[in-house]
Amino acid sequence: MLDCLSIIQRYYTPGNDDYRVLVIHSRQVAELAATIAQRLIDSHVPVDIEFIEEAALLHDIGMCRTNAPGIHCHGTEPYILHGIMGRRMLDSLGLYRHGRVCERHTGAGITADEIIAQQLPIVPPRDLVPESMEEKVVCYADKFFSKTHLGDPARTLERVRQSLSKFGGATLERFEQMVELFGDPATY
Repeated sequence: MLDCLSIIQRYYTPGNDDYRVLVIHSRQVAELAATIAQRLIDSHVPVDIEFIEEAALLHDIGMCRTNAPGIHCHGTEPYILHGIMGRRMLDSLGLYRHGRVCERHTGAGITADEIIAQQLPIVPPRDLVPESMEEKVVCYADKFFSKTHLGDPARTLERVRQSLSKFGGATLERFEQMVELFGDPATY
């Protein structure tokens, strides 16, 4: 298993607020993602549980490059780019598969058409939708935990739906496909 904390510490200083936000949030996501992965394995769906845990711990690593003062990030990029920044960071370490998870976990994924329609600063516009089962598990687990309410219990499925509804019907449809795959974590 990768030493994910060592990777995080290349970019974050332990004890700082941004480090605390990233690690607490990512551990919550990793715990739920591992539970989902184990349920899949128990149902004879092959997934790489070790990779899922690693990717969940690293999925938000790019937030330090963004300007998001509410979560103690004082970089220069818009927060919407935290996944793309994370991919660049992890790709530079040869962690290409982990990097794909970073760039594909935002919302329930973002399509090139949505990038264009919403005029998001993602150049060139391309589909950033989770494709592999592992990418979907991390994306899904991430939706249940907030970085601004650290340590809070997982959000309800209805609360996640409400949060995602502001991004439109296509986002909700992608999320509902993940609900069909993984079920409601409140029932685990």
